[in-house]
This record gives sequence, C-alpha cells and structure tokens, in this order.
Amino acid sequence: MCIAGVVAPAVQAAGPAAAQAAQGDLVVRAAQAPDFSRLEFRWSGRAPAMKMRREGQQAILRFGRDANPNIAALRIAPPRWIRTVEVRHAGGALELVLTLTDDADLRVGRADGVDFVNVFAKPPQAGAPPTAPTPAPRDPRRPNPAPASGVVAVNYTKTDGQTQFVTTWAAPAAAAVFKRGEAVWVVFDASVRLELGRTPQTGPSHTKIQVFRGPDYSALRIVAKPGVPVYAEGQGNVWTVALGAGLQPEPDPIKVARDETASPASLSANLAGAGRPVWVNDPAVGDRLAVVPALAPSKGLPSRREYVEMALLPSAQGLAVEAFASDLQVLTEGDIVRIGRPKGLVLSPASASSAGEEVITGAPQPAAMPAVIDLENWPKTGSGGFMARYDALQAAIAAVDPADRQGDIAARMALARFLVGSKLSFEAIGVLNAAARKQQTLLGDAEFRGLRGAAKAMSGRWAEAEADFSSPVLSDDPSSALWRGYVAYKQGQWVDARNKFAAGAQAMNLFPNVWQARFLGAQAESAVATGDGIGAERLVNQALKLPKVPIVDQLILRLTLAKAFELQGRKDKALKMFQAIGKAPIDRIATPAILHATRIKLEKNQISPAEAAKTLDQLRFRWRGDGVELDVVRALGKLYIDQGRYREALEVLRSANKVLPDLPQAVALQNDLYGAFRTLFLDGLADGMQPIQAVGLFYDYQDLTPIGNDGDQMVRNLVRRLVDVDLLDEAAKLLKYQVDNRLNGVPKAQVATDLAWIYLMDRKPEDALAAINNTRTTILPPALNSERRLATARALMTLGRYDDALEVIEGDKGKDAQDIRGDIAWKQRNWPLAGKLYEAALGDRFKNPAGLSPSDEAKLMRAAVAFSLSDDDASLGRLRTRYTNLIGTARNPEGLRVALAGVDSVGSSADFGRVTAENEVFNGWVAKMKDRFRAAATPKS
Repeated sequence: MCIAGVVAPAVQAAGPAAAQAAQGDLVVRAAQAPDFSRLEFRWSGRAPAMKMRREGQQAILRFGRDANPNIAALRIAPPRWIRTVEVRHAGGALELVLTLTDDADLRVGRADGVDFVNVFAKPPQAGAPPTAPTPAPRDPRRPNPAPASGVVAVNYTKTDGQTQFVTTWAAPAAAAVFKRGEAVWVVFDASVRLELGRTPQTGPSHTKIQVFRGPDYSALRIVAKPGVPVYAEGQGNVWTVALGAGLQPEPDPIKVARDETASPASLSANLAGAGRPVWVNDPAVGDRLAVVPALAPSKGLPSRREYVEMALLPSAQGLAVEAFASDLQVLTEGDIVRIGRPKGLVLSPASASSAGEEVITGAPQPAAMPAVIDLENWPKTGSGGFMARYDALQAAIAAVDPADRQGDIAARMALARFLVGSKLSFEAIGVLNAAARKQQTLLGDAEFRGLRGAAKAMSGRWAEAEADFSSPVLSDDPSSALWRGYVAYKQGQWVDARNKFAAGAQAMNLFPNVWQARFLGAQAESAVATGDGIGAERLVNQALKLPKVPIVDQLILRLTLAKAFELQGRKDKALKMFQAIGKAPIDRIATPAILHATRIKLEKNQISPAEAAKTLDQLRFRWRGDGVELDVVRALGKLYIDQGRYREALEVLRSANKVLPDLPQAVALQNDLYGAFRTLFLDGLADGMQPIQAVGLFYDYQDLTPIGNDGDQMVRNLVRRLVDVDLLDEAAKLLKYQVDNRLNGVPKAQVATDLAWIYLMDRKPEDALAAINNTRTTILPPALNSERRLATARALMTLGRYDDALEVIEGDKGKDAQDIRGDIAWKQRNWPLAGKLYEAALGDRFKNPAGLSPSDEAKLMRAAVAFSLSDDDASLGRLRTRYTNLIGTARNPEGLRVALAGVDSVGSSADFGRVTAENEVFNGWVAKMKDRFRAAATPKS
C-alpha cells in the first residue's frame, strides 16, 4: 500500500531499482516520487522496530534480526538522494548502511508493521523553511460544529453485518471519507478531540484505528480489511461511517473537469456544501493530503483519478487530493473546488481531449466507472434510426487519420458503447477484439476491459468475462466487482458471489435499473443458496422498488422471493407464490416454480410420491439446457430411489449426467448418481432385489463403481448374495472383471484369492490355480500370502497332486492347513493319520452342547470311519463317548450313528459307501466358505 501510494503516478525507481526481491525473511522495496525517495522493510514474521544512527551522511539502519535481503537492484541503481547501499552482519543482526548525497536528509518511521525511510533534499539554508499552508478561515455563516467541551465521542455499533462509527456534533459538520490503500480516512473540518471510548481497535471489518488532530481538523484513520465497502451518511448533526455491505444510498458522483475559464491550467470540482481545505499528514506514507470536507448529503468520487502532479482518491464523501508536487494548491469558492499550481497543472491541451472525437459528434461517452453500462444514452440513434447511427459510427472509424492512435481508439470505443447499449453484445465483442488487435495497449485500459467484460457477461460467456474483470487494472474498481459477483453467481460460486457484490455495492446506483435489479436478484439467489433467507428477502424487496424493471425480471425476482420464504419456513406463502409463477407463459421461469411447488405439496402430503414423480417426469422435458433441467432431474431421481424404482432412478440421473458439465448443478447431479449407486450396492438398499436382478443392475452401471475400498466392498456384497444362492459362476464373473480391469497390487491379489475360493467351491481347481498364479507379486501381507497358499494347496489336492499340496503348506500349523492335511490323508487312505487329524481339528467341540456345524459334522464322521478302518477301537470309543449326545441334533444323525458304531455295525457295503461319501466333507467345507464370504461382505466398523 505505502509503496503504491508513492510510485503512482510518480516516476517509479527506474528499472531494477523499483524491483523487489526477498531472500529469507526480509523484503526490501524501493520507490521514487518527485520530492522524495522511499525504502520499506517488511519482515515475514514479527520483528523489533528498526533503529537508526547517523554518522555524517551515512545512516546505519540496525534490525532486531538477521537476514540476507537481495539489494542488488539498489546497489546497481540506487534511488535519488542515495549514493550507495551496503549490507553488514553484526552481533547476530542485520545492518544496512545508506550513504546519502551531500544535499540529502532522511526521516525514518514505522507504519502498519513496516519500517520505512524517506530520503529527500535538505531545505535551503537561506530564508525560513517552507511551512504548511495557513488554515483557511471558517465560513462565518456556518455555526461552529465543535462542542464547548472540545470532545466528540466516537460510538461503535454493529448492525446487519456492518461496522458503524457514529459521531454527534454541536452543529452540522463538514466531513470527508475516503480510502488510501487499506486505510479509510474520516476527516472533519473542526479541531476537536475524538474520543474512542469503548470502540475496539479490531473488529469484523477493521484491524486498527488511529486518531489525529490538527489546527483546523480532526480525523480517524481506520485500517480496513481488503475489499470492505465504505459508506458515509450525514443526518443533521450526526455522521455515520459504515464498513461492510449495506443498504445506504450511494453518494452522488462529484464532477471533476478541466477548468476552461482558468489560466494557467487547473481542475475544478463541483462539491455542494464544500468546507475549507485542510492538509492532513499521512503517517504511513510520510506525505500530506489535501482534504476538502463537505456537508451532507453524501457526494463522492467513485474511483481514483490519476494526473501527472496529483491524484484524486476514491471517496464516499468529500474530496481528497494526493499531491505529487510540493506547490500544489487547493482552494474553495463556494461549492467549487479549484486544484492547481502557480505555473499551472500539466494537463492535455484543451483541444486534445476532443480531437479524436470531433469526427463523431455526439458519440456515446464513457460512463462514470470502467464497467458501468449506460442503457439510456449509449443506444440513442437520433431521427435517422439504428442503421444511420451505426453507419455514422462506422464511418467515423474510417475517417480517423491512421497516425492518430487516440482518435482511432476513441472512435472504436464509441461504436462498442453503442452496440452494448443496443444489447448487441456479440457484435460489441467483435469490435473490441478488433480494436485490441490493432492497439494492444488497450489491454491495459480500464474502460476497455470493463466494457468487453460486460459484453461477454451479457453474452453468457462467463469464463471469458471473468478473465477481463480479473485484469489488475480493474482490481479496485467497484463496478467491475459487481460484474465479478454476477459471473460468480452464474457459475454457482455462491459465497464468492456475495463477497464480490458487497465489494461493489458503492457502484450499484450507477447502473441502469434493469441491471441493478439483476445484480440484486443474483445477490439474493446467492443468499438463498447459502441459507440466508432473510437477507435474500431484503435484497429482492430492494430490487422490486426500482422503477421500470421489465416484467420478466420482476417474475425472476418474485421466484427468488418465494425461495426465500420457503427457506424461512413460510411454506404456505411460498407455495401460493410458486403456483402463481408456475402459470407464467415463460417456461424457464415457470419450470422451477412448478418444481418447488411440487416439493412443498409432497412434503405437506397434498400429493402422493407417484403423482409427484409423474409431474417431474413431464417437467424435465418442458425446459432443457440449463441448471433448471438438472434440478428437476435430481428431484426426480431422489423420488424414484425413495419409491424403490432403482433402475429408473439411475437411468434418469444418467440421462442428464453430461448436460452442461460446467454448471454447479451438474456436479451435484454427478454426486447424486454416484450416491444412488453407493446407496444401492454399498449401503444395502439393493438387498431387497433378487440376487440375479441386483447383479444385472450392477453390470448395467458398473462404470459407477468407485475405485478403492468402497468399490471392493460393493463387489463383496454382491458376491456374498450370489454365493448364498449357489450362483457361483456369476460370482466368479464379477470377481474376474475386478481382477482383469479395475485392480492392481495388493487389492488385485486379495480379490484373486477370493476368486480362487469361488472356483474351488464350483469344483474348478484349474481355474483356481490360474487365478492365484496370474496375480503373484512380491509385496503381499503375510496373512494374504498364507491364505493364497491354502487355496493353492486345496486346488492341488483336488487335482490329486497330494505331495505338491503338502509341500505348499509345509510349516503352516494353522487350523485350515491341518484340515487340508486331514483331507489328503483321507484321500490317500492313511486311516490312522486321517482319524488323528480329524479328531484334532474337532478339538474340544464335544464340550459345546450346541448343534454341530456341517463342517464339524463331516469331520466327526470321517474321524469315526478312519478309526474304524484302522481298527483303533479305543479312539472310536472315545469319539462315541464324547459326541453321542450331539447326534440327535445333527443334519445326518443316522450316518453318524453308523460311523460311531464301527465297521462291524454297517449293514452293507452300500451303507458304508454312503457314510464315507466325498460330498459330506465337501459340503461342510462349502458351508464354511459361505460363512467366510458373509463375514467379508460385512464392513468393519
């Protein structure tokens, strides 16, 4: 802020001298104005204030910390009055040694956490040093606003999100309220002590307050937060200065122009109720400002205006002049403020300002701010009509001397204004683009950027409009802030839109009524989207008070008002408004009204879900191509989900999935589509469908399967249901698709292992081995490696490769490995070993009175038969004693009785064959594996 105030529009330190560079924690910045040079030292964190000592023409600046700043630019080309700059490191601290020229002096200070040095020429020795201008006498016709006590309290309040500073005077006081950098200045033309009292130094809109008093003024300097709008309102003896967005009326613009009656050249401003000029010292920059307070009502300058020797600062009230020349004069004569120098200001010749426009008499003129559009004067055609006016403006471009660059620019800008005012925004964009190609310097012109951005916004080219309004030349322009807010609203950036509308509030009254209504309506829609129904109602009511707003815009505003009522819970009133608006013959307005009315009626049970779905299904074809269509589709999809019409829900959501993907509703629709799929297959909503139907639905929309754990869990859920009903082939296809197309690394190996188990359950050992072998990798968790070895061993066993199977699980003492060893011993007819392993696998199961599982029942039967065939009557008797009481609840009690009775009790060879059937143990293992898949399908908490 401080450097910016010095270098613009004064000459910046040439070339590298004005560059800034930071190494470490310290940034050194330099700038040069006509009357002084300035160095600023900004630390990245907290640092003690800089100290200075003088040794002749050397100034040693010592800092409380050490750093290695890049001062190469200062060494190569030091600013005026500085001969050399050197860096020293002493005692863990940084020292900068400035060697001044013989005619130079300096002043150091600290403002807003930044140390600074101002270097300037020594005052002349002969004669008295220059003094500040003598305060102008007070107008005797005005009563003195200062109270007898000489103290005026500053009262602090917070109202509707605004911070307000209120002062009450003995009589109406003249005031000036203006911005310089981040500071808001409030200057009164009476010398009193401003008492802050309980006013906090920091608040929602400010970070610091300072009080100043001069011989003819008193002032507040408020450091405001970036982008905070400022208002000033005077009523009687009371002045209210507000920070933050609000509904205060905008100030009347102050007209500043070249004083055609004065010689030498000067400027004049028409400022009703102007008070005497006062000169105020700015501690942050170290210079003086000429300030002209004025009586209420408010009148100000919307934006900064630059001249060679001065600048006019943006103000909410009064006039403030930033002087670059030491002999600048500011005088008031009644309501006229005159600004000049003894030898005149450096201004363009009186004829130059109109030279480029003489050939286009009556051409559309620039608006008060760069991005303001004038729909009243710009489109005027005169008696000849549109084509005559258009041809005349075209001819004016052709008539300009090719060497007259300014004349060419003026003619092209005039045509573009005419086209924008005539609502031919696409044509205006073409004219402006052609002008930029011919005169590339236009890209740095504020009005060009503002006008082209407005034309692009009016054409719905939001991204291109945003690019123009993001130009640095428009960064502080309130009118551009309104357009930025409108573009953000159109792009669904609701919070950003509200902030930008607030930053441009002071330019609102400069726009035509129709665009004021649209800006306020967009701000209200953004408020609805962020849950502020009361704020939205206030904004819509403000817009509806504007005269001559077209009926279509009024309907849009009332639609927003109905949404605000719905948000506030005033559903009956909102429903009546929606139903009325829904009868409008304009589909893009009626469609969202019917949508909201349907939602409210469904919520109030005035219609059934089926009726609501039918209405919305018809509605989605009534208006297409924008966010309204997507809102209808989202509502219909949710209704279908709630009704259990899952396939229709996914189909309707997918139907609009790729419509206008840049809209915020498209992102929400995409989330709805994926959310519906997740709800069905991850949260279990599809569990009510038949497994084969659920799998069919999954296959039709499997591109919606999320990557990662959630997608894997969906597949596990489906596989569990398919396995439960013995649809093993379908379960295998599902897992194989995951392995072949979606997974890598450890997840792929895990799912391939599940696939191998499915193949084994389906008696396909070769496929099981292929699933394991094709997904080998060196980085797998030990538990997963162990499981893959078990699947491999069981597949090899099924193929009759018993030795290979035993080698794979060698060293594995786990229960599953022991089961496989028992099955191999059985298949090899090693009856003593088989009986021993099966009994060991049962463990202390006999102590549990609960019924035997299919797996345990099969092991008990095989153990009994193995002991019988190995003539181990003792072991057989032990089994009989332990498990006789569990036979009654078994699935095959007769088979268990035969097996536990021994071979001698078998009535025939057929009975013995039935008892020892392979299916018994296999079915028990399959039941066990089904339990495993059920457990895998249950998400871990």
